[in-house]
Amino acid sequence: MSIHINAQEGEIAPTVLLSGDPLRARSIANSLLEDVICFNEIRGMLGFTGHHGNKRISVMGSGMGIPSLSIYVNELVKEYDVKTLIRVGTCGAFQAGQQIGDLVLAMTASTDSSTNKLRFNGMDYAPAADFDLLLKAYQAAERRGIKVQVGSTFSGDTFYIEDPEWWKIWAEHNTLVCDMETNGLYSLAAKLNVKALAILTISDSLVTQEESPPEQREKGFSLMAEIAIEIAP
Repeated sequence: MSIHINAQEGEIAPTVLLSGDPLRARSIANSLLEDVICFNEIRGMLGFTGHHGNKRISVMGSGMGIPSLSIYVNELVKEYDVKTLIRVGTCGAFQAGQQIGDLVLAMTASTDSSTNKLRFNGMDYAPAADFDLLLKAYQAAERRGIKVQVGSTFSGDTFYIEDPEWWKIWAEHNTLVCDMETNGLYSLAAKLNVKALAILTISDSLVTQEESPPEQREKGFSLMAEIAIEIAP
């Protein structure tokens, strides 16, 4: 048992799907897993473990932003011996032609967070996805006939940015989408020697200003979780 997770020994599987929204974690568990138990309710950050066929999988909320996610990643790995972390989250589109519901596999994740600046004494660190997970997710999408985008992403520390043009420099450098967590996930996975991948679904666009409703973000983007479960060890 850790400070923010009150699961008992053995209640969390070696593979955990991380959803920023704990209600999405509950939706994934209820719709895609069987024999589900709830292993955490502290601070409303719901966590569940169940089975999908012969696979035992856990899914848990991680909150918004790198600091929140980092708490749960540290405790899941250090206290519960989790080996694989797959983020199943939403993101904002940077490129024209991207549609709500499109899937993105984050190969790398830039950031404006100072977390790694502090860790690396002011130097830049470029965290990346686990290649084996990335390849398997791409192949799983191909088998389903699903177009999936693979490339650079951006993890921001600030959701409401005053400059409405802030994202364009990232778009000009072929960054696909933005979220608030992937850079932190990949950095910690490298440090802790575990596997990580972010499978993201576009929920809004900085290009067109289109946004998906909250219910769709909670319950409607199940494909990324299906692929995550398929590629889970």
